[in-house]
Amino acid sequence: MIVVTRLNGSRFAVNPDLIERIQENPDTTLVMVEGTTYVVRESLAHVIGLIADYRALVLATASGLPVMEGQRLSLVPKPADGGGADDDEPDGADGTGRATPLRPGQR
Repeated sequence: MIVVTRLNGSRFAVNPDLIERIQENPDTTLVMVEGTTYVVRESLAHVIGLIADYRALVLATASGLPVMEGQRLSLVPKPADGGGADDDEPDGADGTGRATPLRPGQR
């Protein structure tokens, strides 16, 4: 959630994944996917920065979570990681280390 300020000074949190668009003419307006609009004090650039910070926090939090049995949580590895393959998991079926696409019905 990101916290923004109404023109009357009250603050509220909004789920940035539900924002369809942000307009600025001259007031900043958040238009939600279901059609609700909110006029806020923050500038267009500031709201975009809040959303970017929120998404960075989500990724940082996800990268620190422990992996539980039967659940695989991962981020896209950096290229320097060599693809991020685990030692206990086979590389691609062709031996190149690339992931092999699954066929329909294959797990």
